[in-house]
Amino acid sequence: MAAPMSATNPFLNFPFGPIQMECDARDLVVEGELPASLNGTLYRAGPNQRFAPRGDYHLFAGDGMVHAFHIKDGKVDYRNRWVRTAKWRAEDREGRAVINALNPFDCDPEYSDFVLTDKEGLANTATVWHAGRLLVMEEGHRPFELDPHTLESIGSWDFRGKLQTAMTAHPKIDPETGEMIFFAYMATGAFAADVMVHKINAEGILTESAHIPTPYSAMVHDFVVTENYIMLPVMPITGSLERAMEGGPPFAWEPEKGVHLGILPRVGGNAENIRWVEMDLCFAFHFMNGFDVDGVISIDACQFSHAPLFPTPSGEASGKAEPHLSRWTIDMNAAEPRAVSQRIDECESEFPQCDPRYAGRAYRHGWYTSTDGKEAGSFTENENMYNVVGHFDHATGKVDRFSCGQAHVSECIFVPASKDAAEGEGHLLSVVTSYATHTSSLFVFNALEVAAGPVAKVHLSHRIPAGFHGGWQPMRAFHSP
Repeated sequence: MAAPMSATNPFLNFPFGPIQMECDARDLVVEGELPASLNGTLYRAGPNQRFAPRGDYHLFAGDGMVHAFHIKDGKVDYRNRWVRTAKWRAEDREGRAVINALNPFDCDPEYSDFVLTDKEGLANTATVWHAGRLLVMEEGHRPFELDPHTLESIGSWDFRGKLQTAMTAHPKIDPETGEMIFFAYMATGAFAADVMVHKINAEGILTESAHIPTPYSAMVHDFVVTENYIMLPVMPITGSLERAMEGGPPFAWEPEKGVHLGILPRVGGNAENIRWVEMDLCFAFHFMNGFDVDGVISIDACQFSHAPLFPTPSGEASGKAEPHLSRWTIDMNAAEPRAVSQRIDECESEFPQCDPRYAGRAYRHGWYTSTDGKEAGSFTENENMYNVVGHFDHATGKVDRFSCGQAHVSECIFVPASKDAAEGEGHLLSVVTSYATHTSSLFVFNALEVAAGPVAKVHLSHRIPAGFHGGWQPMRAFHSP
């Protein structure tokens, strides 16, 4: 019999707490009318711890689970599956947690060397569809391939033996060429001060890799690719093996290290021609988009004053932090360019998205999750739970918002109405979990009329734990089983 989860750890309880089931649900109840153009699959990835964890537990350390909403001709089927990583398989055999993903020095003695051999990680953060493969990612390891229909685990994917590093959870796909660009931080070893930038062509072949030393060892979650540049943000969530071995936090907020933005040429970028640009102290997990015009780079970030959810080197909480949409401007024509940040939206916001057809290009419309300040969370670092879907118009500065009330909203995924539709013409998909019923529904919005509320709701009879990221894949991309 499996041991119960902790009743005091907020990451193991509603709305983050795991569900202990996999299921298939067909022909879900639809309230309203699904758009006729909406045919494809929404994938959602997040942590879903299989067994009561060893030692301390953080949301980032949960076993990966992927949820899929298959939508066709107004009908919706749902499926969820754990990702059968090496860790998951080992613990499933043992019937208990034997590996501490948060602290590799706290594993069952029989698995003490697991961290040295594991290439699959947790697969709990994000999904991407590229070159005919559905990949789920966790930035410390290689991507993991799933069957796009059944969610059956296929295994770790190394791009035909060419990928020797991890893969970020936020790869960027060029909407015109189909090229996928990603990076790995701490690329050459545990807590190394470097990143590796990789390029994958539209056919899925790794064509180029560049090794870049960084000012210090840092966690790098997201980055920006424009038509002519790659921006790698090195912000002071530092990694330290020595600190971890002494019982301190492996990753910690060290503001004295400063912020350094590595600017690479999109073509031919390497360690010799990278330019390191400084900016005032801040932190960002996620970027909405970025573009460049005549050597001036514009980047839209959900910017914090400092990193939440990460301690100081001494283990103390870093304190309250709220993100706001801000534009970073970098004039690469200057002899010594510096990034300047300006807040452009007063709403607290995270999990930003743009129309993927405009990724890396000048754009107008963006979307994010936000809060109405009425639902409190259990974290001192950020008191508000996200229960609002928001649209930001960069041309007018206008914000449209819809509150889902006593509920938690997931990252919003934009789906174009058609391949040739105007920017922003399409729909927004978000998984919304009710505090009253502890069940989840898929909300579908007109992307340019968010304030009008959802045009359709697709109801589940269970909840999807609050997760991280997802993606949409049109039905034309793969054949039905």
